[in-house]
Amino acid sequence: MDSIDAKQFSYEEAFSRTLGWITLEEQNRLKTKTVAIAGLGGVGGAHAITLTRLGICKFKLCEFDDFDLPNFNRQFGAGVSTLGCSKADVIVDRIRDINPEAEIDVTHTPLRPQDAGVFLEGADIYVDSIDFFALDVRRALFAQARVSGIPALTAAPVATGSAWIIFQPDGMSFEDYFAFEEGETEHNFLRFAVGLAPRGLHLPYLVDRSYVDFVRRKVPSTPMGIVVSAGVASTEAMKLLLGRRNVRSAPWFHQVDVLAGQMISRRAWFGGRNPMRSLKVHLVKRKLRGQLGQGAGAASDT
Repeated sequence: MDSIDAKQFSYEEAFSRTLGWITLEEQNRLKTKTVAIAGLGGVGGAHAITLTRLGICKFKLCEFDDFDLPNFNRQFGAGVSTLGCSKADVIVDRIRDINPEAEIDVTHTPLRPQDAGVFLEGADIYVDSIDFFALDVRRALFAQARVSGIPALTAAPVATGSAWIIFQPDGMSFEDYFAFEEGETEHNFLRFAVGLAPRGLHLPYLVDRSYVDFVRRKVPSTPMGIVVSAGVASTEAMKLLLGRRNVRSAPWFHQVDVLAGQMISRRAWFGGRNPMRSLKVHLVKRKLRGQLGQGAGAASDT
């Protein structure tokens, strides 16, 4: 964006059409908030762009990968003109094209568990969108968010919808909700997949399970799931940042599936230690036994 366009920008005018659903005072509060997003492929780029259009001005972002052809079906920023380009740089450019005043701290290298504290420093909320299989880093980020006293949420695209869970610093922890064991094991991947969407609204519409390939760590995805997840994540983030009261955090889980025409919000009593959760993990493992060389059940694409 050239300097003439930047001079024409007005934050108040650019985001004025949201007023009515939020107040002017709330809009000004959103302008001061910092959102941390780890992962800008999968759904992360959609989260970042949607939150920018909501009026968020401050971001801490992390992404180390470049765009390639298999990203075209779902990832914001993926196209012929960006093949081989840094996902982080493309999304940052899109953010600044919407809001030239945006303040962005971007990391271009993979996060390690020990980096969680530095990455989340100064953030008001963490929005999870790292790769499904990066459980060690994901666990560290959610643990650090709890220590830092900030809410964290994951809104994962699942089929044509989304599954999401919110974790508050004083509520059930990420570890308790999923009841992980140590390491990146098949059992942990299964518990993560089933814990995200315990009712499995999407499973009847998985027409060919051969595309769930956990040996190569690939699962099917849709653009609709990305868009729905971005709407869900941004709405929940807005509620958390503005202190809205109708937030149902863990052990509550939520899933919407547009193809199924269903939405569900339920409390998972005792989180991952509920005996029914263990039974569901076992059943998913049996259903996908042929694809479980090194992975999980019918997982989301993040």
